[in-house]
Amino acid sequence: MFTGIIEEVGTLKSIQRKNHAICLTLSAYEILKDIKRGDSIAVNGICLTVTSFTDTDFSVDVMQETLSRTSLSSLKDGGKVNLERAMPMNGRFGGHIVTGHIDGTGTITQIRKDSIAVWYTIKTSPSIMRYIIEKGSIAIDGISLTIAKVSPDVFSVSIIPHTIENTILSSKKVNELVNLENDCIGKYVERLAFNEDKKESGITRDFLVKFGY
Repeated sequence: MFTGIIEEVGTLKSIQRKNHAICLTLSAYEILKDIKRGDSIAVNGICLTVTSFTDTDFSVDVMQETLSRTSLSSLKDGGKVNLERAMPMNGRFGGHIVTGHIDGTGTITQIRKDSIAVWYTIKTSPSIMRYIIEKGSIAIDGISLTIAKVSPDVFSVSIIPHTIENTILSSKKVNELVNLENDCIGKYVERLAFNEDKKESGITRDFLVKFGY
């Protein structure tokens, strides 16, 4: 489990093709201090497993399922990525519950400065929009953010200078893809409240909508 608080920005050193999968080698510093084989690292919000490492970099395998659901396939040598280690049991919960299991991607449609903040507007699919609520949480490329505005097919977030300076958002442009992970609470509530036949189980759909689910 992760919190969406990015620890550092890493750099892609190489991509090795393996049939329908790839192996990424990424340079880093902070997360290498206590790294072990088998550790979970969120790379742009995607939970990946460390297969090997040195004093200056680490490697992860990425399967076809992950490539098809995320923006990793567009990553190029020298590209920057957000990195976060899995949350320690005695750590602070600075963001929100982030699993590292990406729901899909979105496209940046607008970037607008507003005093010291920067607004990003993102268009995504109805399957992701259904769980997005104003003042709710979302992970964008692994960054825990608060949703500021919601329209039928887009949502917006307002980014503070610290986040801009310490994540890859500063390099993002209009029309670029970002990885999105919805707040998992809404998905679990919906799944538990309704069976596969959509028959109600004590909690009405109006009740869920009222409270943002």
